[in-house]
Amino acid sequence: MDIILLVLHVFLSLGIITLVLLQKGAGASAGAAFGGGGGGGAGSVFGATGSANFLSKTTAIFAIGFFVNSLVLAYLAANREIQTESVIDALIAPSTEITTEVAVPSEDVPAPEGLEAPAPAPVEAETSSEDVPPADVPAPAE
Repeated sequence: MDIILLVLHVFLSLGIITLVLLQKGAGASAGAAFGGGGGGGAGSVFGATGSANFLSKTTAIFAIGFFVNSLVLAYLAANREIQTESVIDALIAPSTEITTEVAVPSEDVPAPEGLEAPAPAPVEAETSSEDVPPADVPAPAE
């Protein structure tokens, strides 16, 4: 359906361009009306132009079709369900695995009354300069 509407859209746009280029402009007869030759008078420039000819009626029909087709394409694009076949989108897709974690009380959160947890004993680790790799030793300050 989308492809048919897009092809129709291109056809209508090329038709409008062609029809507009085929028509004679309103200012084309102004020179002849003011004495440029070929008859005609000043009244024909400013007077009623009469009924529209075949090219202008066809252009109007193509323009109406173009606008309606544009609105339909915009509506379809706004209400499209996203169905991508991209590998990257498949990799980034959220996992459906549900994990349950047991909440462990931290030191910042006090324990409920009556359930006083013993304070953890401080751990003192002795490190010597031999245990630290040379790349991790900071340079002496100057």
